Amino acid sequence: MRRIINAKLKKYLLNKNIYFRRLFHFLIVFVIILSSCNPTKYVRDDESLLSKNNVVVRKGAIEKNEVERYIRQKPNKRIFGARFHLWLYNISNLEKNNWFNRWLRQIGEEPVIFDEYQMERSTEQIKSYISSKGYFDSNVSEEVFVHKKEADVNYNIDLKEPYTIRKIIYDFEDPVLFNLFVFDSINCLLKSGKRYDESEIMSESSRFARFVKDEGFYSFSDENIFFRVDSTVGNRKVDLYYEVHNRSVVDSTGRLAQVPHVPYKVKSIYVFPDFVPKDVIEKGSAYANDFDTTLYKGVYFVTANKGKPQVKYDLILQSLYLQPGMLYNVTNTELTEKGLMGMKVYRLVNIFFNEASKTPDSNGVLDLNCNIQLTSANQQSYKVELEGTNTAGDLGGALGFSFQHNNLFRGAERFNISVKAAYEVMTQQESMRHTQEYGIEAGLKIPRFIMPFVDVENRNKHTNTTTTISGAYNYQNMPMYSRTMSNATFGYEWSSNEFSTFSLIPLQYNQIHMISIDSAFRQKIATSSYMAYSYEDVMILGGSFSYVFTNQLIKKRNDYWFMRINFEPAGNLLGMLRHPFNLKGEDGRYTLFNQPFAQYVKADIDLRYNKKYNDFSTMAYRFFVGAGIPYGNSQAMPFEKQYFGGGANGLRAWQVRTLGPGSYVADKSEFLNQTGDIKIEANAEYRFKLFWKLEGALFVDAGNIWLYNSDEAQPGSQFKFKDFIDEIAVGTGTGLRFDLKFVLIRADVGIKMRDPAITENSKWIILNRKLRMKDDCSLVIAIGYPF
Repeated sequence: MRRIINAKLKKYLLNKNIYFRRLFHFLIVFVIILSSCNPTKYVRDDESLLSKNNVVVRKGAIEKNEVERYIRQKPNKRIFGARFHLWLYNISNLEKNNWFNRWLRQIGEEPVIFDEYQMERSTEQIKSYISSKGYFDSNVSEEVFVHKKEADVNYNIDLKEPYTIRKIIYDFEDPVLFNLFVFDSINCLLKSGKRYDESEIMSESSRFARFVKDEGFYSFSDENIFFRVDSTVGNRKVDLYYEVHNRSVVDSTGRLAQVPHVPYKVKSIYVFPDFVPKDVIEKGSAYANDFDTTLYKGVYFVTANKGKPQVKYDLILQSLYLQPGMLYNVTNTELTEKGLMGMKVYRLVNIFFNEASKTPDSNGVLDLNCNIQLTSANQQSYKVELEGTNTAGDLGGALGFSFQHNNLFRGAERFNISVKAAYEVMTQQESMRHTQEYGIEAGLKIPRFIMPFVDVENRNKHTNTTTTISGAYNYQNMPMYSRTMSNATFGYEWSSNEFSTFSLIPLQYNQIHMISIDSAFRQKIATSSYMAYSYEDVMILGGSFSYVFTNQLIKKRNDYWFMRINFEPAGNLLGMLRHPFNLKGEDGRYTLFNQPFAQYVKADIDLRYNKKYNDFSTMAYRFFVGAGIPYGNSQAMPFEKQYFGGGANGLRAWQVRTLGPGSYVADKSEFLNQTGDIKIEANAEYRFKLFWKLEGALFVDAGNIWLYNSDEAQPGSQFKFKDFIDEIAVGTGTGLRFDLKFVLIRADVGIKMRDPAITENSKWIILNRKLRMKDDCSLVIAIGYPF
């Protein structure tokens, strides 16, 4: 049975060029059909298709993309100039209502008919917007150009000199708040001489309201702040009245009265660590009858369970930025909520306050009670995964089981363990081989900084530090060798703010043991000092540091950056101990327990930028550069630490580990597993929504890998600054993505454009020879975006 299955797989995989050729021909026909479509097919003779909106700004500092937000009528979506969605709608038959035509109209987009009324409303909104930016008496006009039933609309904005703030008049009814404002005036967003801007006025209102609430004024809000503008002062200037009013209360007679704002302090904190909203609804007032209140380190814990608390009280206190006796502070309240949610133990955190007194004390301060309701999440979970894999055309499968506990020792410790078995058929040229892999991995994350002589509580509260302990064991049976890999790590993770995350692993141990090597493969690697050192037993004892920056999750942000920097030294400690402890082995290399250890320094940076043009198209860029330098006890980087090119997340026109190093031409009749010490890669991908759950992509990839040291067995593989540009590989292609919300399935077709392995004439394939589907195309099926 296995022989029959393997024969079928081999027949399919070795004839993939047929499918590439058919796909290529289909894309050509599709582009011809799309370009020949009549976009005004369903536009009546007395109507016009809205083709384009143009914003023309004459002078001034108004951004066009900001103005475009106020245009009410948008033309049909375009993908590289083609109205694909309109084309889908137009190929349907409006006179037929069968499922196919309904489906085309549903996934397509009906023609956007130019509407003069919507254009006029857009003009009014644009006028209102530019007035809010200080251009009070500027002109906005529109022009319509119709050609072949398609309308282009120009919105012409003639900006005059903007109004600026002559002076700011402050009118605070409460002198206490005015003194606070004077103390914080350096942070005020409004300044005399600046251009009048309503958005900055609103931002200043929110900023000052938050500052006041952080000073204890619980009942204060931006509704107590008012701004008036006097634009009659002349010379294109305005006077701005900054008013802060007293609060409104109901007096003893039932009348509305205006009284000064009063600061509040936190009198008591009540934590409900096992709050169940469902029981509150079902039991009503009887729910509170079973409560048991415990005073622990100044905080009241109100529980319904009589046994041990689900989470240790000290851990909850560690996340509290609010303390009894301190003034109310909205920022500390938000940090408390964030800290409690970050424990991953609670699915719901609700913090609210109620007044504990109606009469201020001798210092004029009122009391608040703080209530923190914590609703637990599921503590334990397990998952069974059955996977089908396709790695650059190599089919396989994997079975995995994982278990996770989010509160192992009642201290929000996250423990996970997973086991996995995988099998894959590997094909390269005319050969077919099998790989097997079995592994087990376990990890424990402790939400505190474990290190002696360090202020643990203060460190955790401000950085959310996590101590991580992990270990893994893996067995691999590859076509040319079999080996085992074991590793253990101890380190820390913390964040300095919402953008930055740090990881420090002071102790990282890896042990690689080569069980067997195929005799033919052994002879091959014996000719290369680089490969010989790559496939040997080795011990890696070192550490690593990484920094990650991303602003992807900031609200209202369309464009975002991602940056990851890694630095990894290994073998330094053992290197210093080699002479005192006589660690030298028989072959002249230094060993520990008769095991050679690796010495190297490795660093890399991964930089990404996503540009969102609109709701259906995005441009993604990525640049990666990394280098590993072996020294001392190592002639080459350990195999697991080396870089490789090609594959689903690299240059997709090359199969994984078949690119490079440098301009070296590998023997394709043998098992290819090309690696290197240096890697440079750049990617650009245009992503666009098609219909239903289907997305499309067009991409360009460029880069290569190189060796740090020279290797006579691999000519052209060493990195040389004067030559590396000529050894850059370039590939392009297109792809489809199926966004199923819980997982994104990706299928990419990569086409080689420039191959550094070409030794004659131009390395650009189109200038050298005809494109060969079998050799120059690669199909990649993967999970998730490539970057």
